[in-house]
Amino acid sequence: MTIQGASPDLYNEDLAPATVRNWGPFSIFNVWTSDVHSLWGYYLAASLFLFCGGFVNFIIAIGIGSLIIYALMNMVGYAGVKTGVPYPVLARASFGIWGANIPALVRAIVACFWYGAQTAAASGAIVALLTRLQWFDEFNKSSHLLGHSTLEVICFVVIWALQLLIIQKGMETVRRFQDWAGPAVWVMMLLLAIYLCVKSGTFAFTSDIPMDVLRDKTADAGIPGDPGSWTALFGAAAIWVTYFSALYLNFCDFARYAPDNAALRKGNIWGLPVNLILFSLVAGVTTIAAYDVYHEVLLHPDQISAKFDSWFLAALAALTFAVATLGINVVANFVSPAFDFSNVFPRQIDFKKGGYIAALIALVLYPFAPWEGSAAHFVGIIGATMGPIFGVMMVDYYLIRKSEVDVQALYREDGEFRFQGGWHVNAFIAAGIGAIFSSILPNFTSLLPSWWGVYGWFFGVAIAGAVYYVLRTMALGAGAKVAKA
Repeated sequence: MTIQGASPDLYNEDLAPATVRNWGPFSIFNVWTSDVHSLWGYYLAASLFLFCGGFVNFIIAIGIGSLIIYALMNMVGYAGVKTGVPYPVLARASFGIWGANIPALVRAIVACFWYGAQTAAASGAIVALLTRLQWFDEFNKSSHLLGHSTLEVICFVVIWALQLLIIQKGMETVRRFQDWAGPAVWVMMLLLAIYLCVKSGTFAFTSDIPMDVLRDKTADAGIPGDPGSWTALFGAAAIWVTYFSALYLNFCDFARYAPDNAALRKGNIWGLPVNLILFSLVAGVTTIAAYDVYHEVLLHPDQISAKFDSWFLAALAALTFAVATLGINVVANFVSPAFDFSNVFPRQIDFKKGGYIAALIALVLYPFAPWEGSAAHFVGIIGATMGPIFGVMMVDYYLIRKSEVDVQALYREDGEFRFQGGWHVNAFIAAGIGAIFSSILPNFTSLLPSWWGVYGWFFGVAIAGAVYYVLRTMALGAGAKVAKA
């Protein structure tokens, strides 16, 4: 699409509407295999299995959560297919041409945190493999750097650097990489489950993990109720939905390359509810089998592979987990900040440079390791920050604009999305109020119930979306034009 009168401060080739639409259902499906089949994805699924206390409860919680995820991804995906624009450009319709830089930077910063978390998980798998050898084990224990062992630092930097190679040729390289990386991880996860089931001598869908062990392992997650209770089930489903909060914002970065909504839905149905439930089943079976074999709850797959008798199997598992992390970081934590940083400075930053900036920030965060601790707690805090933005954008696109956006105006300084000097005040008021209830009050005060933070993303979406709808309709009802509200 040719943009007439596009401002160089709002436009470059990477931010332009997509013209090549070659991401069919298989490529969309592999967005999700790359995003889900990671060490953190497994860690979270296994953790949620403990909250549910058994397979029936686990399938109910994950199934409900996965259907909600499917519906939400279709919502933002349809916007990407129709407009062809990436997330930060779509955000201009609700936050203004300059105001959109704020939600873009929020998403980019979250991606940097996740980039570091996933890279640390992958490097941990390599460390677990190497320390099976005496020399590496002694080196790991004796030498330390930046708050970690020197071996951990070296492995982190190596995995960190390998990911930079994947984005050298842009989004087409991303598509090719994810199309084989996601299925490869599926194969390894199945082998892991089969190996443990054979070793334990049984294949079980029922958990014999004692309740006191379940309570101990889930105590710091903030989910009320005992494992297996209804409150725990709803909490597990909410955390599962919140885990994908970052991609609710920027899934249009991928959906814009799909040829039509039908291809998007087909890829999503197989990649989300079907794939999510099956992957979670594998995680649950593996957790039970690992407990039967090793008599301890092992939530990290690299912890399990480190106990393998076969060095070859351990090496195969570690390398596959590293590939899995490369996949999710490229899909979820490279593409988005690459577009987001480019959106802030389109003259100076293109897709590649934006990705390099995200990688550098993740590297700086590594000594502090803010992602260490409970998976559920980390996911809740990170996800809650993005709920208000999603609420404002979806209400604006579907309820205010009825899915009709002037794409050309998204790239013009004097178009309808200039609002108040390039900033849409109503959007920021709504998002700010939503953030107070989704992030600030539950995490920095004791004014709200302890369980509130588990549902922080949902409160952020609902409150920000409702406030925005009221403010916007009041402005329009007062006779203001859409562009000047």
